[in-house]
Amino acid sequence: MNFGNLGFTELMMILIIVLVLFGARRVPEIGASIGKGIREFKKNISDADREIREPFREARANDRLSAGEATPIHRDEEEARPEPKRLI
Repeated sequence: MNFGNLGFTELMMILIIVLVLFGARRVPEIGASIGKGIREFKKNISDADREIREPFREARANDRLSAGEATPIHRDEEEARPEPKRLI
């Protein structure tokens, strides 16, 4: 288990120093708050990525008509005409 230039001994020394500075009760709270921060960061990144990939979602939501307005009916020619039957 090697993190860059930090070996096992250096990681254990850091853990002991953190334990002495904050105490055994605060370390889980600090870990939980770091975890929440990481989850929130990932959520924001995925939301930003989704907005980039689907830029028309908001435009479509704004284009919707309100309940009191009449709805225009537009049909493509392909939808209006049925497909011809095949003879073979």
